[in-house]
Amino acid sequence: MIRPFRRVLFQMIMVTCWSLALYGSNPNVAAQQSGKTEVPEVSVQTLQQRDVTLTRELPGRASAHLVSEVRPRVTGTILRRVFREGSLVEAGDVLYELDPTPFEAAYRNAQAALQRAESAVPSARARFDRYQRLSTANVVSQQELDEARTQLLQLEADVAAATAAVETARIELAYTKIVAPISGRVDGSAVTQGALVTQNQAQPLTTIRQHDIINVDLVRSSASLLALKALTSNSAKSSEKFVTVELKLEDGSRYPIPGKLQFVGSSVSQSTGMVSLRAEFPNPDGTLMPGMYVRALIEEGSVENSFLVPQRAVSRNPRGQATARFVNGEMKIEERILTVDRIIGNSWLVTAGVTEGDRVIVEGFQRAGVGRQVRIKDVIVEDQTGELRDVQQASAPSREPRRDAQDLARSPTPSLQ
Repeated sequence: MIRPFRRVLFQMIMVTCWSLALYGSNPNVAAQQSGKTEVPEVSVQTLQQRDVTLTRELPGRASAHLVSEVRPRVTGTILRRVFREGSLVEAGDVLYELDPTPFEAAYRNAQAALQRAESAVPSARARFDRYQRLSTANVVSQQELDEARTQLLQLEADVAAATAAVETARIELAYTKIVAPISGRVDGSAVTQGALVTQNQAQPLTTIRQHDIINVDLVRSSASLLALKALTSNSAKSSEKFVTVELKLEDGSRYPIPGKLQFVGSSVSQSTGMVSLRAEFPNPDGTLMPGMYVRALIEEGSVENSFLVPQRAVSRNPRGQATARFVNGEMKIEERILTVDRIIGNSWLVTAGVTEGDRVIVEGFQRAGVGRQVRIKDVIVEDQTGELRDVQQASAPSREPRRDAQDLARSPTPSLQ
C-alpha cells in the first residue's frame, strides 16, 4: 500500500514542476508579469496664459424692426384689393381702393363754395377802397368806413374757410386709396371686396412688418450685470466700440450675420429682477422671423493673462471645491484646489490655483493615485468640441480653417460699459 502511494505522489510532483516550467517559459505570461511593474501613462495638457473673450448666452425673442397696422382713414366700401397677400410692398404702394364717388362729389362741392366766396371779395374790396378815399373828404362817415372794412375781412375769411374745406375734401378723396406706410412683407387681408370699413376702426385691414432688419429682445439678471462690472474693474478690459452679438437659432445652428447691441434697459423689473436688452440684426434672406425663439451670445470684454482648464480635467471634492490633478517636476501626481469663474466653451476660466506651464491631467488620472510616478503624453483639448488630440496633430496646419475662428478674428472686441 505504501509503494503505490509514493508512486502517485512522485507523479504529482513531476506534473507540478512541469506545469511551472511551461508557465514560466510562456512569453505572454512573462509580459503580463513585467507589465505590473511599468509606470502608468497619463495624457496632460500644458497650460499657457491667454487673453480670453468673455461671452454671455441669453434667451430672447425676435421682433420686427417696424410694424404697421393698416386701417382706413375714411369710411367707405372697398372696391378692390390691389396687393398680393404675403408679398413684399414698398412704402406708398396702393393696398386697397375705396369707392371714391361720394368723396369726389364732396370735393366738387367744396370747390364750388370756394368760387362763390372768392366772387364776393372783389366788390367788397372796391367798396372799401372807395369809402377810404371819400372819408378823407368827409363824404362818408367813419362808421360806414368801418363797416366796409369788416365786410371785406369777413368775405376774405370765408374764402380761407372754403379753401380749407377744399383741401379737406381733397385729402379725404386721396384717402380712398389706402397705401402702405412702410416697406415690408404684408400679411393676409382681413376684409374682401365689397366690405364696409369705417374710419380708424379697431380691426386692422392688414399688417406690414419690416423683415430686412430684425430686433431681438433679451433679458438678463441684474446680478450678472453687477458681476460683470466687478470683473471689469479688476481684470477685464473692454473696448469703446459697439457690442457684438451672435445668435443661435432654434435648431442649434449659428446665424451667420452678427448683430449690434442697441441699448441696455435703465431699470430692473420688480417681479423678475431682470434687465431688458435689445439687439439689432440684418436679415437680408428673411431667415429670422418675428416671434422666433433664439439664444444670443453677447461678447462682454476680454480678460488678460488668464487660464482655461478643460472641463474633463476638473472635478469636485466632498466640500464642493473644484479640483484638478497635475504632474509636477518629479513626474508625480498632485492634486490642487482651483478657483473657477465661468464656463467658456469646453473649459473652465480659472482665476487661481494654476501657473504658467502647469501640466494638467486630462485623461488617465484613474490609472494612478496622488503621489504616484507616471509617464506623460502631451495632448491638446479642443475648446469648441472638447476632442482630445496629440500635440503633433494639433500643430499641423489645417487645410480648411474653421469658419467660426475666421468670424471671431473679424469681430471687434465688444463692451457693455
